[in-house]
Amino acid sequence: VQLQASGGGLVEPGGSLRLSCAASGFSLDDYAIGWFRQAPGKEREAVSCISSSGDDIYYSDAVKGRFTISRDNAKNVVYLQMNSLKPEDTAVYYCAVRTTGWGHRAQEYAYWGQGTQVTVSS
Repeated sequence: VQLQASGGGLVEPGGSLRLSCAASGFSLDDYAIGWFRQAPGKEREAVSCISSSGDDIYYSDAVKGRFTISRDNAKNVVYLQMNSLKPEDTAVYYCAVRTTGWGHRAQEYAYWGQGTQVTVSS
């Protein structure tokens, strides 16, 4: 089981990025997928999660209305579209797989990608 997060980078405030989480060795469409982030000196927090069916979606209050999670099961990829980025969005972003159930608690996600750095700065 391998997850590869990509798409991070340096962007100015107000800009956009799209993160991708690609899986190898298994099919993402059987599982709930979450995006989490961790800024220096802070705890890892849930950003957005999507259930295996796509019917249930969670967004943290900090990103609601700005970020959109989606999944392309044919490509075995989950995306996080991030718009109107703010400096406080700066963090390493991780995608993770939850093998059972649904929720946004990081400790309930079993498999994690390596993370991609997002820096929002002018």
